[in-house]
Amino acid sequence: MADITLISGSTLGSAEYVAEHLEEKLQEAGFSTELLHGPTLDELPQQGIWLVVSSTHGAGELPDNLQPLYDAIAETQPDLSALRFGAVGLGNHEYDLFCGAIRSLDALLIARGAQRIGDRLEIDVLEHEIPEDPAEAWLSGWTAHL
Repeated sequence: MADITLISGSTLGSAEYVAEHLEEKLQEAGFSTELLHGPTLDELPQQGIWLVVSSTHGAGELPDNLQPLYDAIAETQPDLSALRFGAVGLGNHEYDLFCGAIRSLDALLIARGAQRIGDRLEIDVLEHEIPEDPAEAWLSGWTAHL
C-alpha cells in the first residue's frame, strides 16, 4: 500500500480533527501514514502522496500553521512532479472566499507540477456539524484512485 503524508492546517482545531480521523481510516484500510500539523517544507517528502486538510480563516486565508509551508513552496518553487495529493477544505459558505485556503494550496501544488488525485473536497461547516462525516465518505472514493 501507498505511504500517505497527511498535512493539517487548522486555526481552531477542526481541520486537525478531520485529518486525525482520516489518518485512522487510512490505517484501518492498510495504508501507512504520517500526520504533520503545520509542517515545514523540509519535513515533507517531495514525492509520493500527500493528503492536505485545511481550514480557512479570515478572508479566505490560510491557517497560521500552514502559511510558512505555502510561502516556502511559492518562494523556492520546488519541482513537485513526483507528488500526488488529495485536498480537503473546511470553510463557511457565508464568506466570499469559501474554502479559499485549500483552493490556494491546491492551485500552488498543481502549479509546481503535483497531480491532484480525484476531486477536491470542500466541507461547509454550517451544513455539516461533524465535518469528519463527509470527509470519511469522500475518503473511500479518493483511495479508489490510488
